[in-house]
Amino acid sequence: MELTYYGQSCFSVTIKGKKILFDPFITPNELAKDIDVSSIEADYILVSHGHQDHVYDLVDIAKRTGAKVVTNFEIMSWLGDQGIENVHPMNHGGKWDFEFGTVKYVNAIHSSMLPDGSNGGNPGGFVIMSDEGNFYFAGDTALTVDMQLIPRIAKLDFALLPIGDNFTMGVDDAIVAADFIDCQKIMGVHYDTFGFIEIDHEEAKRKFKEAGLELHLLDIGETRDL
Repeated sequence: MELTYYGQSCFSVTIKGKKILFDPFITPNELAKDIDVSSIEADYILVSHGHQDHVYDLVDIAKRTGAKVVTNFEIMSWLGDQGIENVHPMNHGGKWDFEFGTVKYVNAIHSSMLPDGSNGGNPGGFVIMSDEGNFYFAGDTALTVDMQLIPRIAKLDFALLPIGDNFTMGVDDAIVAADFIDCQKIMGVHYDTFGFIEIDHEEAKRKFKEAGLELHLLDIGETRDL
């Protein structure tokens, strides 16, 4: 399994030759200015919620690639108004088998409003289960005891957790979350993009290490085999 990080909460995972893109927000991100959005490929796009810093490039990439967008019903309806018809709606607690593996849509505690002010539905996260490995993308969320259910769904190889604080969990809560989901390898997301979510990288890594965990902070544009 191969993962490429594009900044904020946007990343792509390749499973069984299929490219799955998550929460595409690249163009307005100054930290991702060296990323050529037009070169990003996708067979599927999974969207956790409707905030602009998760959907800004969604419509353009979906139209260009023809990718199937997997998200909640409200965002699916908004996409229809943007001319995107290749969609698969989901809601909390549901799962579906796709070409690359199984997707389970799980709870997140946050808010959700689409860029035009319309209802983005309830935010969520995704547990991805495949022959090449299992992982959890929490989306934007507070620490929640619902995360204790994740090990009942799948034994995780890694997880992507927000660590920027202020709008989501911070480092300390993410360490608790890692315990809840029984996962030692954590990829940090949703940090540094704005002043409100800047973090001390070395301190974050130290805290995770002291807790017996691995925190990976990928460079924007970096690709890693997992």
